[in-house]
Amino acid sequence: MEKLKLVIVDDKEENVLSLKALLADVDNLDIWGSTSPNEALRYCWNQDIAIALVDVQMPEINGFEFVSLLQSNPKTWQIMVIMVTAISKEDKFLLKGLHSGAIDYLYKPLNPDITVAKVKSFMQQVYIQRELKRKNEELERSHMELVKAKKEADLARKSKENFLANMSHEIRTPINGITGITTMLRNSPLNEEQSEWLDYLENASQQLLLIINDILDLSKIDSGKMRLDFAKTSLAGVIKELTKLFTYKAEQKGITFHAVNDDKLPKHILADSLRLTQILSNLISNGIKFTEEGSVTLETKLLKRSKQRVHIQFSVKDTGIGINSNAIDKIFHSFEQGEEGITKRFGGTGLGLAIVKRLVNLHQGQIHAYSELGMGSEFVFQCWFDEEASEAAPKSDKKQYTDLPMLDSIRILLAEDNELNSFMVTHMLNTWGITVDTVKNGKEALDKVENISYSLILMDAHMPVMSGFDAIRAIRNDQREHIRNVPIISISASVLQREQQAAYAAGADAVVGKPFDPVSLYQIIKTLTQAKDKTNS
Repeated sequence: MEKLKLVIVDDKEENVLSLKALLADVDNLDIWGSTSPNEALRYCWNQDIAIALVDVQMPEINGFEFVSLLQSNPKTWQIMVIMVTAISKEDKFLLKGLHSGAIDYLYKPLNPDITVAKVKSFMQQVYIQRELKRKNEELERSHMELVKAKKEADLARKSKENFLANMSHEIRTPINGITGITTMLRNSPLNEEQSEWLDYLENASQQLLLIINDILDLSKIDSGKMRLDFAKTSLAGVIKELTKLFTYKAEQKGITFHAVNDDKLPKHILADSLRLTQILSNLISNGIKFTEEGSVTLETKLLKRSKQRVHIQFSVKDTGIGINSNAIDKIFHSFEQGEEGITKRFGGTGLGLAIVKRLVNLHQGQIHAYSELGMGSEFVFQCWFDEEASEAAPKSDKKQYTDLPMLDSIRILLAEDNELNSFMVTHMLNTWGITVDTVKNGKEALDKVENISYSLILMDAHMPVMSGFDAIRAIRNDQREHIRNVPIISISASVLQREQQAAYAAGADAVVGKPFDPVSLYQIIKTLTQAKDKTNS
């Protein structure tokens, strides 16, 4: 236990010596005494004193003045002072001592037992106070460390978001060009072999897009920014689309894919169809990937119905390689595979099941894996959904971009630094009868609008020299009305919401992500240019 220092101040030497003798047997107490108040003050200022026994009547400085001087100094104000007096027990003297800063009184002649007991009691209080002070200092340090850690975490999160935004842009931009050219080629005369080549090209670009989407989805879920978008969903429709997609993929590998549906399943549920499809797609895709012969089966059945709620189970069972029992837990972790060598043999990032697990948690559902090495695997996903009784509106057939009506008398400025994307977008716009001028950065776009009146501007977000955001702000701040009010569509390869919000904040009328749907782009261009014509007429 820490040793405490006690000071005795009394103008009579015999009183100092007797108090020293009385307290000599108290453990963990270092005693120093003086007959000079001035000397005692200097000692207190230079030492870590815990307790002081101070005589009231002294010739140089009386006890009340001594205590007041201790209390006024930041180095000594915490010293516990016990006043020792022989003059009076009247309340006015007691109050004067307490008001000066003393915490207790001892009256002469001193009772040895009471004196020792009081000193020990105050020693215990000092220990408690010092322990509290240490704890508070530790808490303060911990708080500062937490604040520092939070700042570092925020910086790391922002760095991660910026990295993901840049990576998304750099990967999605060429993918947009690839998918655009693929769409263009599908609308041209092709023989059977060329169509097959396009299938491979389209599949490769979609796989690349899935990987970048997986990384972005994982980041979004982990940061708590992903929200489920519930809407009326045809369960049969979801399963039909999955069957159409994976039957073809399974056949390419020489295996079969089956979908087995419970007759009691509701026709429509309230669900996020995109995320539900993502869960099932990942599970089925994994099953096909790790199955070299045999089959993969998706079985959907109703477990329970409670009022307007339905408990549905989806199970994906394969006859593939299976998983070691000691590896089942880790397959739901990010960048993990069941065992070493799996990535080299079958490929993949190890993100699919990690995202599935997080999406299932977002649905407040449960997922379990059952497997035996060499005997295949089964993944079971169970979740409650609200049942929707009304019929869903029938979906219209998707139009090809080449089948859309002409948009006459429209001139568009396309600001895009990627040559492949510029070529592809220009071709699509020309297909709709639109005249297109192209530039490679925001500065060139500003130079163009100085001399030519455009119906609309397509502005890429990230370009050298001047970004799309800066160019949009400059146009919106132009004093000339015909330039300031031109409709602008921001084209961004980033899927981060803050970047899309930044485009609107800069003054964009609409935001289109890469890769984009040509038909959707057509509709936005048509809407914005028609609105401009009505305003001008």
